[in-house]
This record gives sequence, C-alpha cells and structure tokens, in this order.
Amino acid sequence: MSLDQRIASLLAGRRFGMVVIGGSAGGVDALIGVLPGLPADFGPAVTCILHVPSDRESRLAELFAARVALPVREARDKEPVEPGTVYFAGAGYHLSIEQDRSFSLSCEPPVHFARPAIDVLMESAADVYGAALAGILLTGANHDGADGMARIRACGGLTVVQDPQEAQAGTMPTEAIRRCAPHLVLPLAGIRTLLPLLEKP
Repeated sequence: MSLDQRIASLLAGRRFGMVVIGGSAGGVDALIGVLPGLPADFGPAVTCILHVPSDRESRLAELFAARVALPVREARDKEPVEPGTVYFAGAGYHLSIEQDRSFSLSCEPPVHFARPAIDVLMESAADVYGAALAGILLTGANHDGADGMARIRACGGLTVVQDPQEAQAGTMPTEAIRRCAPHLVLPLAGIRTLLPLLEKP
C-alpha cells in the first residue's frame, strides 16, 4: 500500500475537532515548516505546545499570527475552544482541555522538566476528543509527548510523528515511535501536506 493510500485509509470517514502539535528543541523552525500550510477555511482547532522558558513571556502567538491564515492567539484559562483557530500554550503553566472543551491552566509540577508539558495537553485532549483528535509530535530532546501520543492512540485518535532522521533533535519522536507505534512517521513536508486533509470526512 502506498503512503497516499495509507493516509486515505486512515482518514476515511473521520472528522477531527482538534489537532494537537507538540515539540521542543527545534520546534519553532518545525512549526514554521508546517503551520503556513493551513488553509484559511480549516475547520478544526489547532493547539500548539512548545517547551518555552517559564521566566519570560512567550511570543509564539505573535510570531505565527503573521505566518498563518487562521486566527492565532495564546490559550487563556476557561476560554472555550473555537474551531478554525490556532492556539499556543503560554509560558509557566500547564495547558489542558476540560470536558466542556475549554482550556485550563495550572501550576502543577513540571513533567519531563517542562511546564507547559506536551503530555499534559495531549492526554487531556485525548480524553475529551477521542477519535476526533489528531496528535502530531515534532522534534525534541526529551521524552515529553510519548505518553501523550500513546493516550491519543489508545483513545482512537490519529498519531503522527516527525521522522527522527530529519528532526533537529530526534529523541522525542524516537521515543514516541517506541511507545505508541504511531500511524504515520513523516518528514515536515509530509506533515504540511497532511494537515489540510484532517477536516475532510
């Protein structure tokens, strides 16, 4: 089966409510490689989480607002998740999804030395969205995100990992591949091509 056939089979009859994208070392450059491929009429919400220093304000939403055709903003506590919007986790707080599909910020201890942690967001989103969630894990230098991707897969969601051989830091995608056997392992160009397909039933 060709890659295009595999993707068509994985996406057949599915409609996604959220796409969660996580990354660490090299993650900004990786996101620059994929997010501009989102069309202006993209339906699912997209929530991005990168490991950012907790001692200074994140400027990621500002950086990507000029590069993406969708509305882009930093996720706020108790804010309802809106479709067709790109959200970024801010600095110093874990970001999670509540059952009413709103964001929640917390000061619980770091996970894998990170706050915000990818696992916290992915695991909570998997519990809420189930099969309607797509998780994408990009470059990174620790194991954050592997448990989250495993939860997404267990809940019926789609799991996509950047090819470790292409990643600036291959540790994170390699561990996710070991932990959850993701549905797809793709280079950034492949992830950019895949993203617009995630809203087609």
